[in-house]
Amino acid sequence: MAHHGKGKPPRVGDNPLFRRSLLAIVLLLVGLMIVAPLAVIAVEAFSRGIAYFGASIADPDTRHAILLTVITALIAVPINTAFGVAAAWAITKHDFPGKRLLTVIIELPFSVSPIVAGVSYLFVFGLQGLFGPALEAAGIKILFALPGIVLASMFVTAPFVARELIPLMQAQGRDLEEAATSLGASGWRTFFSVTLPNIKWALLYGVVLCNSRVMGEFGAVSVVSGNIRGQTNTLPLHIELLYHDYNAAGSFAAASILAGLAIVTLVAKVALERQGAGRVQRPTALAGADSITPEVKP
Repeated sequence: MAHHGKGKPPRVGDNPLFRRSLLAIVLLLVGLMIVAPLAVIAVEAFSRGIAYFGASIADPDTRHAILLTVITALIAVPINTAFGVAAAWAITKHDFPGKRLLTVIIELPFSVSPIVAGVSYLFVFGLQGLFGPALEAAGIKILFALPGIVLASMFVTAPFVARELIPLMQAQGRDLEEAATSLGASGWRTFFSVTLPNIKWALLYGVVLCNSRVMGEFGAVSVVSGNIRGQTNTLPLHIELLYHDYNAAGSFAAASILAGLAIVTLVAKVALERQGAGRVQRPTALAGADSITPEVKP
């Protein structure tokens, strides 16, 4: 009879047949759900040749969709980054009434369907909405224009940066910031010399995820944009429009851009995880705090 190390019961998965079967199931699912769709995108994008692929990307409507997507990301990502850092700082470094409620609200976009979020913006900024008549009278257009697309994208991606920073900053505690403050450092100096070096990898990771989601968002943007060809269609909306026009090759050509973005995001994710893995955060922060010491006046 086989013994398993000092009479200990066998662990789940010790059986070689079980391990191989489990690995085979995982590889099969990965191939069917991830690898196969990406392979189809690549094949279909070039199904009519490189010249047609280039012509599809150079199409004015496609170029406008790409430009609108990039502009949306350039606006939404920095704002959500600042929001995430501020929210994480407030929640982890300060005590105030309603802190737990604020944490729940920040996580809310993960629980709400993007389409529901888009419809809610209709009832806030639409002509029949809360602020719609006043905005119309002032000549300010939110919906079916860039501001509405940015707002919807910001709502969907609001938690990404904060969610990466809050657990890390909670684990780090407040001792280092309090030590820096006691040495005479200002709030901004404490943040840039102590806090930021400690959270930089998590911050960059959150920014990468936020940017990827902004560029790929479909549900909320489809509601508030109006799907106007060549005007308010972001790249995901334009891909759907091309597919409904029976331009499958053009649709897959545009989709290959988002697929490429997904691969770049994956590579950046792995690189950031390697950069941040195994790093001792506390000594880094202590070095930042020590760098403040020479400026303290007697």
